[in-house]
Amino acid sequence: MSIYAVMFYVLGAVIVAATALAITRRNLMHAIVYLVLSFIGTAMLFYLLGAPFLAVLEVVIYAGAIMVLFLFIVMMLEVKPDERTLGPFLRQWAPALALGGICLMVMAGFLFLNAGAPGPLPLVTAPPLAFGRFLFQKYWLGVEIASFLLFVALVGALYLGRGNGTTEG
Repeated sequence: MSIYAVMFYVLGAVIVAATALAITRRNLMHAIVYLVLSFIGTAMLFYLLGAPFLAVLEVVIYAGAIMVLFLFIVMMLEVKPDERTLGPFLRQWAPALALGGICLMVMAGFLFLNAGAPGPLPLVTAPPLAFGRFLFQKYWLGVEIASFLLFVALVGALYLGRGNGTTEG
């Protein structure tokens, strides 16, 4: 088994574990941290499979913009942490630190591997202009539906965060 296959399976396990932890957390901030770890693992998987542009898009759009939107929603809703979910620091953050450490080790493996050595998959690159043309000519309806769903989610978050119109102070 090559080092690339090991990296693939390790990243797959990190993504599945981080996503499972994001789904099962009661504290919303912890769920967001695990979801960011899942997105970063997915970006590294895209890079491993020879799609560096998609890896950058994954980090910028999902781990960056979408997660900031989730944080704004959590802050606007003023969700109070459940007292039952508070516990020792190590018990709360140990899974996140372990998964983040594994991601860092795999990333260090990417950096220290010989860049000129042939891997199991050749690096396929497409300029962003060609990728954009392909995406918006062939899949324009899916892109428009996704943008509309994100818009509806943003309007819903603003409506829910606005409250009942009373101001405190």
